[in-house]
Amino acid sequence: MHNFFRLLSAGPMFFVSAWLLMLFAGIEHAHVGIHPFGYLTSMVLTIGLWLVVSPAIAAVARGRRQHPHP
Repeated sequence: MHNFFRLLSAGPMFFVSAWLLMLFAGIEHAHVGIHPFGYLTSMVLTIGLWLVVSPAIAAVARGRRQHPHP
């Protein structure tokens, strides 16, 4: 049941992550050398980032559960 609530909390965090990405890209656009972008573009970028990062997070979590036997 604990995993179900984790999954439910991931949905709102997606929208918060996209919003924060849009804000920080707007603030730092001149320093980074990009054009500011809107919320929809930020959502697409966030999906891409989550798809890239989630396998690495799963691998780390899976590695911590497996304990090698001596």
